[in-house]
Amino acid sequence: MKLGDLSVGYLYSLRAALHNLGHDVDPLLQRFRITPETLSTPQARISIARFMRLGNAAIALSGRADIGLLMGEHSRASHLGLAGLTAQCAMNLHRAFDTLVRFERLSSQNYRGHSSFDAPALRFYSISPYNAFNLFVVDSALSSRARLGKQLTGGEARLEAVHIEFPAPAYAESYEQVFKCPVLFGQEHNQLIWQPASLERSLDQAAPATFNHLQSLCEAHLQELGRYRRLRERVEEIVSPQLHQQLPGLSDVARELGMASWTLRRKLQQQENTRFQDIIDDTRRDLALSYVRDTELALGEIAFLLGFSSPGAFQRAFKRWTAQPPGQFRREQRQMRS
Repeated sequence: MKLGDLSVGYLYSLRAALHNLGHDVDPLLQRFRITPETLSTPQARISIARFMRLGNAAIALSGRADIGLLMGEHSRASHLGLAGLTAQCAMNLHRAFDTLVRFERLSSQNYRGHSSFDAPALRFYSISPYNAFNLFVVDSALSSRARLGKQLTGGEARLEAVHIEFPAPAYAESYEQVFKCPVLFGQEHNQLIWQPASLERSLDQAAPATFNHLQSLCEAHLQELGRYRRLRERVEEIVSPQLHQQLPGLSDVARELGMASWTLRRKLQQQENTRFQDIIDDTRRDLALSYVRDTELALGEIAFLLGFSSPGAFQRAFKRWTAQPPGQFRREQRQMRS
């Protein structure tokens, strides 16, 4: 299991932000094996881990820790693919955000959580605890959504506040310049709080017939994605966001999948040759490998995210899985990439 993946459309705004700062972007993209063909391939994706490494390389290249905020300023609805184009044709901003959240899987998949829209709050999920490695992901997501709201309404939509989970970074003064509203750090969620009247504003490119047509295409694509997802993947998607909390039991997961507990148990055995507990154990192991290999999260933070009772318990489990302590595993993986 990976942390998740993103459409290459998310790279368009990074490329534009760096170009606007006067940097040659091609060598950076080539370093991460992103070619012009990749950027123009329908449904091409990159892993969240590679996106985070690329973002940090962009920060090093530009010297701008606020590169995520700059990315948002260069984002467009079209960067979000079919869902973005569909949202652009909605009747109002409320419907546009509903559309983006509903069809988020068409452009991104995060195994630990998803965006949500509970008007007036448009919420974005990201891996936490935070460090310099993943702040820019939240910055780019929130600033691009704020930019989108303004674009779709001809600049008329207004934010009441922005809430951000992590403490104020060194470049904190940049946030209010971008969002034009109070920005509060150390909050429970990453979210944009819109003025309710803004959500009811008609969109400049509202087109009901086109919206309905594009929405039906989004539905078809979403069903196509689901058709090829194995039962195991669907269970993993339910379990993984809750590893650090009270894990759902077999009956909870079965209910969410719309089947009886005994049916889920039988199908897992027949279709996947596995048990429910095996999926939980494998999910915890695979995410541990991804976190250690692909992120800069401290080992204690990873232990918490995966629901271990202590960092020591996590280190013992990791050594059992890989025959290496996690610190050694991380160093060797970095050497292999350099």
